[in-house]
Order: sequence, then C-alpha cells, then structure tokens
Amino acid sequence: MNTQQVSSLLKKLQTELESGKPIDDSLRDSLKQLDRDIQQVLSKPAQQAETDTSSIESRAQALEARFETEHPYLAAMVRDVMDALGKMGI
Repeated sequence: MNTQQVSSLLKKLQTELESGKPIDDSLRDSLKQLDRDIQQVLSKPAQQAETDTSSIESRAQALEARFETEHPYLAAMVRDVMDALGKMGI
C-alpha cells in the first residue's frame, strides 16, 4: 500500500460522506482533522512519520466506533484506511 492508495481511500470516504446520510458537524470536523493529520504524516519521511501515529490511530479507532453505531456503511471504509496505514507501518 502506498500513500497514493491511502489518499484515494480517504477521498472515497469523503465522497461517501457527502453523498450519504447526513452526519453531525462534530463527526465531520473530527474526520476532516484526521484526514489532514494523515496527509501530513504521509508527506513525512517514514522514520519521522512513525513517531506521529499513535494519536492518529487512537482517533481513527474512535471515529470507527462512532461510524459503526451512527453510520455503519462508513465504518468499513474507516477500517480500510486504518488497515492501509498499518500496512505502511504508520
């Protein structure tokens, strides 16, 4: 998995968010911040990126749990992003 594929997954998630059932502003803002943070980590060298990932992982897991209860159709997409990042060592 490379950064381009992770970016593609994030864009797909955004598209689904915009076309699906409305989500609350808090959840949308959390997801946008997570997206920005992931993009920032992806732009760094691998060694430096590894030090920035624990917060991203815990926030992604929290978002996945919220999606699972509130928007189950999106939970799988969040898991895909987390899996892709894990395969990259992030």
